Amino acid sequence: MPELPEVETTRRGVEPHCRERVVQRIIVREPRLRWPVADELVSLFPGQVIQGIERRAKYLLFHTAAGSMLVHLGMSGSLRIVSPDAPPGRHDHIDVLLDSGVCLRYHDPRRFGCFLWIPPDKQHPLLSGLGPEPLSAEFDGLFLYERSRGRKAPIKNFIMDAKVVVGVGNIYANEALFLSGIRPNRAAGRISQARYDRLASVVKQVLTSSIEQGGTTLRDFVGGDGKPGYFAQQLLVYGRSGQICRCCRTPLRELRLGQRSSVYCVTCQR
Repeated sequence: MPELPEVETTRRGVEPHCRERVVQRIIVREPRLRWPVADELVSLFPGQVIQGIERRAKYLLFHTAAGSMLVHLGMSGSLRIVSPDAPPGRHDHIDVLLDSGVCLRYHDPRRFGCFLWIPPDKQHPLLSGLGPEPLSAEFDGLFLYERSRGRKAPIKNFIMDAKVVVGVGNIYANEALFLSGIRPNRAAGRISQARYDRLASVVKQVLTSSIEQGGTTLRDFVGGDGKPGYFAQQLLVYGRSGQICRCCRTPLRELRLGQRSSVYCVTCQR
């Protein structure tokens, strides 16, 4: 699934082509995504100027005066800028045609993404109750320490909870916990503020590094320009169960937390 860096990379890739452009037409070839494509996209979106594209968690918001198009890439979705004359493929479900003569095309083999509509000055239920952005000033060690008191859940599950902080998916949780020296199954409520200070800082570093390198290419993801990300080449633990730790040479171990794979080093993490 595209995680926060992949979604932010997509936003940065497509926004220069969409910002201040008029939507001329939207073509919906397959409306049956995770939820049916919103009717308002066909009736209200054409004729509107895209004022900007915002990312909130793993959602993209295309803002116009009439409302906002809410997009989630799902398990395998991607947005690309193509020529309107480019023949659509089997899994190219939605085209947004712009007055600049380009097409924003949505590709999704598994059809688990969504294209919804938010009226002006309204908040969509999918966006309510979300925690702070991990790259914001609000997210720091003190915030995590205070939110974690009395929590028995494993620290990995805790930082992947979107009500605590958004966008820290499985890949980046594995990497951040390794770099922070914290075992993924340690109880969140038993971690000191000093260690949370380190963890919050590392989460920001890992996500920023991945965004700068275009995201992590695992299976399906490509950015808005069609180019893959390269952060996967730097992964220290994710997907490396049984391999040697690059810091201490101890074989990495794997456990399951919340039905997700967690790879860690018994020597470097405690």
